[in-house]
Amino acid sequence: MISLGPVSTAFPESTVAIADLAELSELPPARRAHALSLGITSVRCAGDAAEHDLAAQAARGAIDRAGLAASELDALLVVGGRAPRYLLASEATRLQQRLGADRAFVAGIGELGCVSISAAFTLAAALLRGDTRCRTVLVVAAATAPTRFRYRAPMTILGDGAAAVVLGTGPGGRYQLVDHEVRSDGRYADLFRIDYRDLPSDQWRETCADEATYSFRLAVESRNRFTAMNDEILSRNGLRADDLGSVLMQNLSAGAFAFWEEALGVGIDPACHRNLAGFGHLGSADVLVNLDLAAQTRAPGDHLLLLNSSPVAAWSTSLLRRLPDGDRGGMSS
Repeated sequence: MISLGPVSTAFPESTVAIADLAELSELPPARRAHALSLGITSVRCAGDAAEHDLAAQAARGAIDRAGLAASELDALLVVGGRAPRYLLASEATRLQQRLGADRAFVAGIGELGCVSISAAFTLAAALLRGDTRCRTVLVVAAATAPTRFRYRAPMTILGDGAAAVVLGTGPGGRYQLVDHEVRSDGRYADLFRIDYRDLPSDQWRETCADEATYSFRLAVESRNRFTAMNDEILSRNGLRADDLGSVLMQNLSAGAFAFWEEALGVGIDPACHRNLAGFGHLGSADVLVNLDLAAQTRAPGDHLLLLNSSPVAAWSTSLLRRLPDGDRGGMSS
């Protein structure tokens, strides 16, 4: 059995109300109205703080909550942020050094947008199942706004934060990772992008190459992908949609939640709505933040479906089972 959790999160202290974002005054009226209608009340802003500082804070919290020392970690998987601080440098080994995880296998995971963390789960599960010496894997994701513009039209508003979680094969944890699938489609590889090579950083801006493709073609593609993946995973594990205690996903907008509830015939857990309102979109960290909050209201034995998608495009479905709360004393190497 592979267990996941508990989760540790880290957020900047500075909170900015969406209505007070300076960039909204630069938007056309229709765009400004859209930004204010996303169901996001505020976001955390890191300012000049480095993304790796948030990552280190979340990572230390996850290690402590798991009852481990950094030196006991067998693997450290670092999900890349929205824009690296330096080209050529390694954020993954930087975090390894800060934590003191000297004996851990280390890798950076990226290229799938929000679903990069789902790819990290895939690699973590492969390590835990395929190497008898690997018993603990720390997955860390952090995100800060890559440009001075937090509004990502026509999708969401970006917040800053980080989250980390330990996956292991010993006792303890919040959830059992029962089953997991990740899929991708390169036709949408650069649908969202930042042109940066010949521009100073204060002119960087996230752009959508074709909003109609995102809002319609990709929406239909995503509905079909999730329907097929969810049916496959539930059938493979002898479950039906009615057997689920909760469905969670990443946080983009209230409208996105409504779309998925209608398209998939499911209800999205209130934890997602609460975190969307208070933090906005946190990239790969979204699903961990939502899992942590949802754990407070799920009973042991409840099955949860965790959906994740990104406009690159990629999709993932994870089937989880809530475990009784307990310590991780048996996970030490």
